[in-house]
Amino acid sequence: MKTIIGVFGLIWKFYIAIIFVFFAILLYPFFFAVLFRPHWKKFSFYLFIFWSWMMRIFCFYRVKTIENHELPDGPYVIIANHTSYLDIFFMYSILPKHPFVFLGKSEILNYPIISTYFKNLNIPVYRGDKSKAGRSYTLASKAVAEGWSLVIFPEGGIPDHQCPKMVPFKDGAFKLAKALNVPIVPLTFTNNYKLFSDPTEILGPARPGVARLYVNQPISIMQIQEMEVNELRNLSFELVNAPILKEYPHLKD
Repeated sequence: MKTIIGVFGLIWKFYIAIIFVFFAILLYPFFFAVLFRPHWKKFSFYLFIFWSWMMRIFCFYRVKTIENHELPDGPYVIIANHTSYLDIFFMYSILPKHPFVFLGKSEILNYPIISTYFKNLNIPVYRGDKSKAGRSYTLASKAVAEGWSLVIFPEGGIPDHQCPKMVPFKDGAFKLAKALNVPIVPLTFTNNYKLFSDPTEILGPARPGVARLYVNQPISIMQIQEMEVNELRNLSFELVNAPILKEYPHLKD
């Protein structure tokens, strides 16, 4: 039975890939125009919102917000747990009124199609190169100054096992929030890994369904500046992790 479900999941992943590539090609001329006109960059955000909605509609995904705390004035640093590529694509249609860019690992630049969009419209982070890491910080500072929020997955990637159990956060997002003097908005996705698991997990789960989202209590600028980076990191981890432990109490052990 498990194998049959896994085969269905594999077929579903192929279907999602087809939808993804179709809209990537369809929207490419519009993104291409934006790349040559930097002052049109915010227009690209609306293209991503459209793309996000198309993925949700054609792949039969609905997002149910379980908790929805009021967001502070932007810009801010948005953090979330990361168990699925759906976390990325849902983000645009979840927060359509708050333009943001992603800070993501530079390895994304090795992926065809995605690299073109990411390199020019988001911010790659080079972990092993201090000079390039400094450039990422400069680009992030500039983006915030222009009114963009920043999205960061503090786990540093999708955990290898026991999803949705989280792995410890890295410090980058919290150092940025302190340095740029902006609030933190913590989000939690509790079941995206069941709707679309990592593609490298060949027979991993994938199906249409309802994604469960928690918009947790934001962390104010005053709180951020009163706390050390490690304290801020731990508080953020607890806020993001609380809904996961609520839905999956066995992970408390």
